Amino acid sequence: MTATSETVERTSESPHFRARERFRDVWAHREILANLVRKELKVKYAASVLGAVWSILNPLVYLAVFTFVARVLGQSIPHFPVYLLSGLLAWNLFSASLLSGSSSVLDNANLVKKVAFPREILPLSTVGVALVDFVLQSAVLIIFIAVSGYGFAWPQLALWPLAAITLVALSVALAMWVAAVNVRYRDVGHLLNIALIVWFWATPIVYSEYQVQKLAQGGTGTLLGIDRFTLYLLNPLTDVVAGFHRALYGVVTPEGSATPVLFDQSLAWVVGILVVTLVVSLVVLRFTWAYFFARSGDFAEEL
Repeated sequence: MTATSETVERTSESPHFRARERFRDVWAHREILANLVRKELKVKYAASVLGAVWSILNPLVYLAVFTFVARVLGQSIPHFPVYLLSGLLAWNLFSASLLSGSSSVLDNANLVKKVAFPREILPLSTVGVALVDFVLQSAVLIIFIAVSGYGFAWPQLALWPLAAITLVALSVALAMWVAAVNVRYRDVGHLLNIALIVWFWATPIVYSEYQVQKLAQGGTGTLLGIDRFTLYLLNPLTDVVAGFHRALYGVVTPEGSATPVLFDQSLAWVVGILVVTLVVSLVVLRFTWAYFFARSGDFAEEL
């Protein structure tokens, strides 16, 4: 009788997460990340006549729909295209990163099982793809602002890099978390779709920022001792979108408008909430990255 030996393959990562070492490991495999981004872009626009133009048409369709809705509801925001697209492009990057990121490990199951590489590259690649679309769409918006004669408010425009960095940090942090959780709990993708619908309407993209500020400050009562306006600002996307609005829309009260459109606060105040959101996003990223790392060693067994 011959004994049959069974080989047990251990897939778990080291239990010790060290962000600096892990970053160096991811950086060493940056070529895989770049290849995954290129592959996803090719798959996204495979057999497409217009190719990347579709990423530009998407926000234009949103613009047409929401302009119609705003007029039906009697809401008039001066230079509405600039206001809407300034926030909508940021939202598109965020939502695309989370939706694609949630399935990034599942969609690359064969790669996870056969190739050794830092698994963080998978959700990072989805953020990379969304970032390419964001850059293309932002370029079109900037050209539109310049050609239309709306113009730029140069001191405020300096907010754009800070808002963009904050947006990417937040997107990476949450993309890593949903990617790891979705491997074990496959309901996450469905819940995320619902959550993003609510999150979109809880963010001042279609309606004016000042409208919410006025309603919040005009109300009475607090929750846990926090006033309503501060509670609204606890939505990190509100702070990020406010940064993009102040950078590209530029003015709190545009010419010809009887009331403000943006938050009636100083430029320093907007910088402050962006810096706080960036710091919080980086802290959250540290914890979600550690969670992803702890779970990533067992991905091959769970897929």
